[in-house]
Amino acid sequence: MSAPNGRAQESPGSMSGPPRTDLCMTTPPQYSADRVKELVEALEVPFDSSQIEWRVTNTTKNQQPVRGQVIPYANQRAYTDRLNALLTPAGWTRRYTIHTSANFERSKDQKIVAKVLVTCELTIFGLGSHSATGEEWADDDNAGTSAEAQAFKRACSCFGLGRYFYHFTGTWVDLDDRKRPKTVPKLAGWATSEGWLRGLRPVTERDPKSSGQVTAASGGKGPAPHNGNGESAQGGSLVREIEQMEQSLGKRMYRGLLKNLARVWNPSDIQDPAIQKKVLAHMQAADRGFRRAEAARDKAGLAAFAGILGSLKVSSLDQVDNLKTLQEIVVALEDRAAHSTQ
Repeated sequence: MSAPNGRAQESPGSMSGPPRTDLCMTTPPQYSADRVKELVEALEVPFDSSQIEWRVTNTTKNQQPVRGQVIPYANQRAYTDRLNALLTPAGWTRRYTIHTSANFERSKDQKIVAKVLVTCELTIFGLGSHSATGEEWADDDNAGTSAEAQAFKRACSCFGLGRYFYHFTGTWVDLDDRKRPKTVPKLAGWATSEGWLRGLRPVTERDPKSSGQVTAASGGKGPAPHNGNGESAQGGSLVREIEQMEQSLGKRMYRGLLKNLARVWNPSDIQDPAIQKKVLAHMQAADRGFRRAEAARDKAGLAAFAGILGSLKVSSLDQVDNLKTLQEIVVALEDRAAHSTQ
């Protein structure tokens, strides 16, 4: 496990140069409202393009050439570098808690495996603290490292750092024989530090000023054409908003709501505007539910969280595919959290 701020524990004899001086923030800084706004805005700026990597999340079956859906991400070092550059290593710290869940059946191979759950509490002195949890199957050799990085980056997103990645829903590209992207998409202007600082932002229905921007998820096709009465443009905007929910909801909940509410696999197949609005409303409710579950989980503890999931025969929040089960988890967690504070 890494020491605070990502530095591995080292013996003094292994270090060259003068002895390291441990910095301690004995008195947290008191930032003005303007300074807080300035720091948050700096944290929200996208990473430099050279720090972006691409992950394949879905692949086609029985199709040649093989194609895959890719989304961008940045590794943990990019996050710590940004925090250190803005705040210095003494301006923030993080703490991890590790817990192993009960055994669950992994659907892809029907193998009974436990899960490693890691909670990261990230504190930025003068701004506050946020915590988030990462998870990985315990039989993965890098389970602890993967869950730790996932938890840390999710905690960072609570401060705005890396949160822009949630606007990506994936772009289809050709893969090589090792299922690696042959080419990667060009980032939209808003997803670059230069474009963001110029005021570019991703397309959302609530932000008409950004309607001229093209997101990476749109495949470079731009906004839906206007038919004179606004219906086509509005419908295209709703579809884009639905597509953008996949990253925050996860595949299971996203696909589950599409299937149960609209009987479709892709949002673009929904032709009825009323159903589009219904699907989006349910997805937004699910997003709020996940946030409530995560907040209650942090208060109730990982042991209680794992017990509640086990009682509902769910291996993780990522496996929840309907609002009813999510609601049961939220209610149980919030009840347990309330009792733990009494």
